[in-house]
Amino acid sequence: MVQGRVIDGLQALLGASDAEKDARGTRYTPREIRRQPASWQTTYSICAERRPELTQFLLQSRIAVEAEKGAEPLPRPTVFLVGAGTSDYVGQALAPLLRRLWGCEVWAVPSTDLLTNFDDLVFRDRPYLWISFSRSGESSEGLAVLDAALEKHPNVRHLLVTCNASGQMAAVCEKAPDRAFVLALDDSANDRGLAMTSSFTNMVVAGHCIAHTFTPADYDEQFSLLRSAGERFLECAQESAATIAQEDFTKACFVGSGVLRAVARESALKVLELTAGNIQAMSESALGLRHGPMSALDGNTLFVSFLSQDRRRRSYELDLLEEVHRKRLGRVRVVVTPESTERLDSTADHVLSLDAPGSLREHSQELGDEYRAPIDVMLAQLVGLFCSLRLGLKPDSPSPNGAISRVVSHVNIY
Repeated sequence: MVQGRVIDGLQALLGASDAEKDARGTRYTPREIRRQPASWQTTYSICAERRPELTQFLLQSRIAVEAEKGAEPLPRPTVFLVGAGTSDYVGQALAPLLRRLWGCEVWAVPSTDLLTNFDDLVFRDRPYLWISFSRSGESSEGLAVLDAALEKHPNVRHLLVTCNASGQMAAVCEKAPDRAFVLALDDSANDRGLAMTSSFTNMVVAGHCIAHTFTPADYDEQFSLLRSAGERFLECAQESAATIAQEDFTKACFVGSGVLRAVARESALKVLELTAGNIQAMSESALGLRHGPMSALDGNTLFVSFLSQDRRRRSYELDLLEEVHRKRLGRVRVVVTPESTERLDSTADHVLSLDAPGSLREHSQELGDEYRAPIDVMLAQLVGLFCSLRLGLKPDSPSPNGAISRVVSHVNIY
């Protein structure tokens, strides 16, 4: 690896000596990206082990409770998925699945918004379940809104998903066992690098398990598809990402619709963080891009489109891809797709398909969009890693001026 050019791939980075890793700032991030599909199994097992306790907590929170015959139905809670930055995007990736399976209102609400606009978002006479996501459990905003809700809002119950069992948020919840439940993932998911990678995907997998608390058998096959597809995708994505990163682009645009909009947002953040803003990254939906943001696409832009499994959504996405190709927008055009077609080969420079050898079509089910986030986002993690190295940065700590840090824990609370 030399500054300005990507020579080594992911396996070479992983196989380097400790001294080389420390010099390049690659002790953690490459390993945290590579271990993801295997780590999902650990998260799945933890959730399965805790399912009886979690079931009881959710029943007490009025999730999936049937009213007795002739009785007035109890009001179902409004579910908030709470987090900041990447942890907020975890919630955005899970909201549609939870809404469909639980049959109640489910909204991703950033903890940063709750901190500044609490009274606009929370009604004192309504029941709530907050599912908070936090890698470190030390975020100033997350801790502040959790403290405030536990102290002043008895109508709010709390489920914390964290990668740090000894974090402050876990400690606060454990002091209120009648209203709070802590689902702590394995410490290996608590990424040591600045950018959240395996912590993001493992918290999404935990969210899948939570959504299927009452229907675990329905998730078994989806999880099997997720893990096997993730292993295959990671192998081809690392090669494509190393090639893509050698292109001299200064901007990146990620596009996704529905659940995949959250993937696009997290992808843009990963590239922005890992390159210290040297690559300006943005995200949009397929239909939203034409309403102004498309003006940012030029010959210095990496354009990445995540295509939906849903045929109707995919029709809009394919139309956009052909328009981008026709207008010659973007230096490099990349597509992540459930299935590859000749139509894609003519409009994209790189096509990464989820129906690679060992196709998902061999199974009785296909992997739905609502389960794909952990897979798709790995492409952006890898692109960000390799671009960081190309720019002469250290991926484990890619912010040389200290603009951002691994944990946002220095915010004044008012």
